Formats: sequence, structure tokens, C-alpha cells
Amino acid sequence: MSLVLRRIEEAREGLVDALAKRNWEAIGELDLACRSCVEDVLSEASVNEAELRDNLEELLGVYKQLLEVATGERQAIVEEMSQITQAQKASKVYHLFG
Repeated sequence: MSLVLRRIEEAREGLVDALAKRNWEAIGELDLACRSCVEDVLSEASVNEAELRDNLEELLGVYKQLLEVATGERQAIVEEMSQITQAQKASKVYHLFG
């Protein structure tokens, strides 16, 4: 396995671990590392295409999971903010008539 493919695999594994821990800072750093790896692989001529395809498909799967989790987290924050806003409005009404 070439060095570039190994770097992609390591970055993918790191993303999986960071995603499991919801470590968004690490995910951001690993995302940049993945981008760098993909750029490097495009410039490398001696890459086994089958291995590259497999690695990139696995990486794509991780990014799909990441998007699903991030969307769910965002929705949870939206719902929580909505509840806070409703509680604040209820508190104002209570103080108005209390």
C-alpha cells in the first residue's frame, strides 16, 4: 500500500474515532488532512486504482455518517433554542400578570 493510501486510511480511521466521540475540533483537523491526502493522491501516478477506489469509497461512507450526525446535532440545537425562546416568552407573560 502506498504512503498516500495509508494516509487516507489513517485519516478515515481518525474521523471515525472523532465522530464516535463527537470531537468536532478533531473532525475539522482531520477533514483538512483528508483534503490534503486526496490532493496528493491526484498527483501521484503509481497508485493502485482498485485500492484507491476502495479507500475513497470507505472515506465517502464516513463523510455520509458525519453529515447525518452533524445534521442531527444541528436539529437538536434548533429544538433546544426553540424551547429556550418559548420559556423566555412564558416567563415574560408570567411576570406581566404576576
